[in-house]
Amino acid sequence: MNLSHLGAPIRPITRVEGGFANRLYRLDTEEGSFAVKEMNVLDRRWTYHFDDVLRLERAAFAAGIPMPEPISASEHTLVHRWVDGEKVPEAPVSPSYAFEIGEILARIHALGIEWTHPPIKAQVSRDWPQLAARASETGQPWADELASHTESLLAIAEFVDTCHLPGPLVLTHRDIQPWNLLSRDGRPVVLDWELSGMLDLSGELGSTALSLAKGPGLDDVKPAVFRSVLDGYVANGGTLPPTGSSWFAFSISGWLEHTRWNVVRCLAGTEATTGPGLALSHEAVWNGVRGLPDIYRRLPDLETLLP
Repeated sequence: MNLSHLGAPIRPITRVEGGFANRLYRLDTEEGSFAVKEMNVLDRRWTYHFDDVLRLERAAFAAGIPMPEPISASEHTLVHRWVDGEKVPEAPVSPSYAFEIGEILARIHALGIEWTHPPIKAQVSRDWPQLAARASETGQPWADELASHTESLLAIAEFVDTCHLPGPLVLTHRDIQPWNLLSRDGRPVVLDWELSGMLDLSGELGSTALSLAKGPGLDDVKPAVFRSVLDGYVANGGTLPPTGSSWFAFSISGWLEHTRWNVVRCLAGTEATTGPGLALSHEAVWNGVRGLPDIYRRLPDLETLLP
């Protein structure tokens, strides 16, 4: 990584643990502190339009969206000014925090930035039986669990592939989740914009509201927190799309493909040089294989959260 434009380092660059797709480092120089993200280039699951994402980020930052200042972007490296704040746990946030996230979404959607790239089409993989067989042959610790849920994963793939998306499409962040947020003085800071692009509005609102209203599972979903995201969106000029299962299709499709991606990484059996470590990939597989059938089964209950 060529980071000479950030100034002379005052201490060695250090890796920040975590990261579900890329690797993050902190660099302290005479010019300040920076978050340096090393982008995964080995098995990237989407096209990263770094020039356009940087343009969107700069417009959002200039409009006062609470986020780290974007510094530079390339296919391999993404740099922001470092922001101190508290990590947001995977647990229901406060209604006021959720309300402000809704307001932020409305402000992002109203930026009016030109975007020429088509929406990222959900990848619907149906090779779960083959992956389960390979997992068994290679002695993966979750092989039996995957085999027992293969039919459910195929049903989820069918749901994702056939779910009607009512529109409209909006240019947005696409991944506002607890792990992409900080809390600073009790208020949100939005991180990790590299997935930005066009998305069906129902998927953006449903994914965001659900992630902020629940813990790691679905046993403690807080309807008041879910509704607060939507209230904040409407209060800042947004219009809610029609109610339906499409509100959760984007979240489920992303989790399904993320699980498959980590299954393939685990089957390789070696530590990749970019992206998550092997232990984190195994954890992601366990979470996906157990959690996806549960969220799919509970779709009718989740739809009761909608206005």
